[in-house]
Amino acid sequence: MQRERRPDEPDGREGVKNEEQCVQLEKEEGGEHNDEQAVVPAKLPPYSKAAAAQRLNEIPPQAPRGVHYSAPHLRTHPEGWRAKRHKKRKNLRISNSRHASAENLGMRLGFMPLTLITLTVLVVGTSVLVGLAAFRDATYHRYGQALTTLPDILPKDNLKLYDAQGELLYQSTSRGIQTTVPFSKISKHLVNAEVAIEDQSFWNNEGYDITGIVRAALENLLHGRVMGGGSTITQQLIKNAIVGNQTSMIRKLQEILLAPDVTRRFSKEEILSMYLNTIYYGEQAYGAEAAAFTYFGLQPKDGKTAAEQLDIAQAAMLAGIPSSPNARNPFKNFKVAFSRMKEILKQMRLQGYITHDEELQAIHEAQQPNFLKRGVIKNDALVASHFINYTLRELADELHVKVEDLPRSGLIVKTTLDYSKQKEILKIAQKHIRGMAAQHNMSNAAVVVLDPHTGAIRALLGNIDPADPQSGAFDVASQGLRQPGSTFKAFIYANAFNQGISPGNKVADTPLTVQMCCGLPPYQPKNYDLKFHGIVSYRYALQNSFNIPAVRLLMQTGVDESLNLAKKMGITEYNGTPNYTMVLGTLGVHLIDMTSAYGVFANKGVRVPPHAIDVALDARSGKPVLQYNKKGEQVISPQLAFVMTDVLSDNTSRIFEFGKCSALYLYSTSERECYAGNPGPVRPAAAKTGTSNDFRDNWTIGYTTDYVVGVWAGNNDNSPMVDVSGIDGAGPIWHDTMQLMEQGKPIRHFDGPPPGVEKRNVDGNVDWVITKH
Repeated sequence: MQRERRPDEPDGREGVKNEEQCVQLEKEEGGEHNDEQAVVPAKLPPYSKAAAAQRLNEIPPQAPRGVHYSAPHLRTHPEGWRAKRHKKRKNLRISNSRHASAENLGMRLGFMPLTLITLTVLVVGTSVLVGLAAFRDATYHRYGQALTTLPDILPKDNLKLYDAQGELLYQSTSRGIQTTVPFSKISKHLVNAEVAIEDQSFWNNEGYDITGIVRAALENLLHGRVMGGGSTITQQLIKNAIVGNQTSMIRKLQEILLAPDVTRRFSKEEILSMYLNTIYYGEQAYGAEAAAFTYFGLQPKDGKTAAEQLDIAQAAMLAGIPSSPNARNPFKNFKVAFSRMKEILKQMRLQGYITHDEELQAIHEAQQPNFLKRGVIKNDALVASHFINYTLRELADELHVKVEDLPRSGLIVKTTLDYSKQKEILKIAQKHIRGMAAQHNMSNAAVVVLDPHTGAIRALLGNIDPADPQSGAFDVASQGLRQPGSTFKAFIYANAFNQGISPGNKVADTPLTVQMCCGLPPYQPKNYDLKFHGIVSYRYALQNSFNIPAVRLLMQTGVDESLNLAKKMGITEYNGTPNYTMVLGTLGVHLIDMTSAYGVFANKGVRVPPHAIDVALDARSGKPVLQYNKKGEQVISPQLAFVMTDVLSDNTSRIFEFGKCSALYLYSTSERECYAGNPGPVRPAAAKTGTSNDFRDNWTIGYTTDYVVGVWAGNNDNSPMVDVSGIDGAGPIWHDTMQLMEQGKPIRHFDGPPPGVEKRNVDGNVDWVITKH
């Protein structure tokens, strides 16, 4: 670039001041020029680039070496400019370095944290998603099966026992009451009230309500504590039945994850039905049916369930309880419950379920003094408590569970009990014991009535005073082991007749001494009347309960054989030592076993074990869980059963000991008329009495074609009675019980002899002989 000339610097052409002078000078030096060839520079502004370019020629030529050039040597740059330039560049480098450092620092402080934050968010987000996926999988793995079987894992109904006529006998209350009813049998008012207050979007949501959850979360944050969970009805069902009611975020997430699946698997009606049948309403009442009974005393009537009878006011009151069963219990906090009820009625009106007039009418109804009516379960345990306990033990044994597991087993059990007859039998036993108590020191009795053809227990009275706090709960009939006295002789005689001995064979009723083993003193049996009766037939000896002939018979036929026969016929348990004294009833046995064993004689030799349960149904499905269908077993021959029945029903043969109109004789008139020769129609019956040593136990066991009845009488503490035998103590109870059971039934005689039984002359007596089994 052309530098500017200093003012005092010569331009090489002295005296030439302008371009015109320059042109003139050129003409003089070079001669004359042709005007046409003369080049005249254009006049340009001195500041233009073209003018600057033309001035390049104004730079003087470089002087030859060694030649002094008169022009002064001017510096191109000012002095010290290089140092300044070096310093300037150094400073520039330093500045650039600082700028770069600042940029790097900005990168570290700006972009790097942002990158880290972004990566952190991505990692956390990915982890959350992975965690949620894992949590979802774990939830389904843990509870997936429960979703499929949700109706089966819901809390089950409380156990209910009904008698043979369908009358409610007992229901367990130890773990609350619950009765499942169909959705169609629940009041629509209760359905609407529950939906209105608990889950407004129930009929349309997927099982959860995000709006409700957010609203509940904000409310909880506002109050600083858990005010509500925003759970839908579906979520509450899942909480109660599957995941549990622990208050935690995990449980809430599990509800939300499972709710859509429940909604897909079950209809809205099914979900609401499961909810309304199991939700807790306080006062140990689970489900709508139990709540309707508990708070308003409603019971099934005219084909309608209690839950079906609920009106608007009652439904609104009940709908307010589940969210806080204790605080909103109308029996305890009516004001709180009433306030909640009004809130529910308002929601029902706003959502179009009821009108304003219906709302006001419901409020007015709830303010009446008789609005609430507590329902009371009447378990008539004092009448049938022993039968109930026997039934519970039988049910537990058959289902292979513990009795403690039965209260919420969800079973409806139809039993064999004739409840009306059970109550009458209790009165009969109490009446006779009162009459014997003072004079004979007799305080208690037990009665068992069986159908020998089916084994059904029609009555079981284990104690005449079930309310007695000391001994009333003890069931002598099925749990007590008492000495049966002469009633045990039936098994010894049956064993003998089975071996070919005839009832007509003769035996000596004379003094007898039996040598005992093992250092025991000799045994000398005695008769009840302390007399000897000479030569008698076995029929006569058995019917008059002579002891010595029975001991002789046992010595002839064998102790083990007779005991084994008794076991086959139904003696499941005994205490004592089997020996020759066994014929006198020295082994302790159960009354129900003895009664069942006599039923074998009544049922032509077929044993059907006693049972208290006809059928046990699942309350929800109505399907049988347990049904008695055991077939009887032929344990003795029909021939032997016939012979024993013929002997035990021979009233004539026992006149010597008992008289012709004893309690074992089922005449239809009074005792006075009977002895006067007018017994009226007589129902055939086979029976045997027994009295243990020291008069501690009285027994009478006998049967007709319809029933077998066993009666024990004595004292709870096993103390001896005073001068009383089986015919006096247990006999009258047996007689009246049998007459009660046979009321209205036609009189039927025992069947005749089956093939294999013949009448022959035996020892001068014509009697039956078993010729073939």
